Amino acid sequence: MISTRFGRRGLLVSLLALSACAAVGPDPTDLPTPNLQAGFEEGQGTATSTSTAFWSGYSDATLNRLIQQGMGQSFDIMAANERIRAAAADMQAAGVLGSQVGGTNSAGRERSGGDGIPAATVNTANLSASFVFDLFGGARRGREQAAAAHASAEAEAQTVRLAWLAEVISTYANARFYQQALALTRETISAREGTLGVTRNMESLGLATEYDTAQTEALLATARADLPNYEAQFNAQVYRLSTLLNLQAEPLMRQMRGGSAQLRTPPGPGTGVPADLLRSRPDIRASQSDYAAALAGVGVATADLLPAISLTGTVTDRGGSTTWGFGPGLSLPVLNQGALQATRNRRLSEARQAEIAWKSQIASAVEDVQVAQSNLRRYRQRASTLDSAASSYDRAYALARDNFEAGALPLVDLLDADRQRAAARLSAAEARNAAAKEWAALQIATGAGSTATR
Repeated sequence: MISTRFGRRGLLVSLLALSACAAVGPDPTDLPTPNLQAGFEEGQGTATSTSTAFWSGYSDATLNRLIQQGMGQSFDIMAANERIRAAAADMQAAGVLGSQVGGTNSAGRERSGGDGIPAATVNTANLSASFVFDLFGGARRGREQAAAAHASAEAEAQTVRLAWLAEVISTYANARFYQQALALTRETISAREGTLGVTRNMESLGLATEYDTAQTEALLATARADLPNYEAQFNAQVYRLSTLLNLQAEPLMRQMRGGSAQLRTPPGPGTGVPADLLRSRPDIRASQSDYAAALAGVGVATADLLPAISLTGTVTDRGGSTTWGFGPGLSLPVLNQGALQATRNRRLSEARQAEIAWKSQIASAVEDVQVAQSNLRRYRQRASTLDSAASSYDRAYALARDNFEAGALPLVDLLDADRQRAAARLSAAEARNAAAKEWAALQIATGAGSTATR
């Protein structure tokens, strides 16, 4: 114990001065600057903001409503938010690490002196407090590590949101495509039923053969057989939506069966430059925070190798008599130096792994944008070309039907025009669906919508 007031004060000042020294280990706030290319291969324009509800660009009221509703009750998003709360609790715990306060209170019967002196009840209260001086910044690095873990959890939650958005939009788009396929197939069935009626009438007049009628019946049956497949695919997309949105399937199925136009590709979007991804992509920010946390962990492990000084005080009140004690303690990690050094070496390796993962995530993000850019441009071209082809096949089929009914075209040519028309219309609808989904994929690749609240 320190017996003089000046001695205690001098020791306290010295310890506080030591605890203000720079923390050991690498600085988790001083990360290297990634080497990025100046621009994307095919990109241009300003990227969409992370707070923008980019899906509203589809101008589909049902999609907007479902996304807004699902954001508040998606299991994936709720679980990610809970991980943020857990990380916040860890950060709070790290903030009070190094100091402890405790107390006890007890009562007992005691008797002192000779016979005839009655026993008395004695209350004993004890209050103790300790403080570990952060001489080498181990506690500071621990707080930085917890803060980085919390930042990583927040970024991971935004990453989960983007993945959820991507699947919701893709599933919704597919559902509308299968509805379109059903509508087109029903139109094809109606047209083939008309052709079959004309063929049977011509057969009765001796202008067509039984073979002609059988061919027409087979083509009609093929179209009818496609309906259950498209219905099953549509139902599967709606059931998947109900899970993603945490909604009951039956009312959602009624709503979706009400029908809506197939999603169309909006104009844009801009992509910005690769450096923008460091800010806008939450998965990159999560990896960066993981790297910072790993660096802080090296500092914690380094501080564990060094001496630790604590200050402990106790106050005890026993039956009205108060005693107290106050003094420092020194901890020297001598016998376990080998284990502590091994732990530090492991933390160094973990930090290097985290740095590699961070840089790899950046490279993958740049690739995501460039692939989505390339796909979107070419999917748009393909959809436009197939739309033109479908229009031409529509016109060719109309001319073929007119000529057939006028007796100027063989049935086989009409049936061939029918098959080509049906295939072209479905191909065009599929290409439009692919382009519409790729537009969302490019938005998500740039981090758009990660912080949107609706």
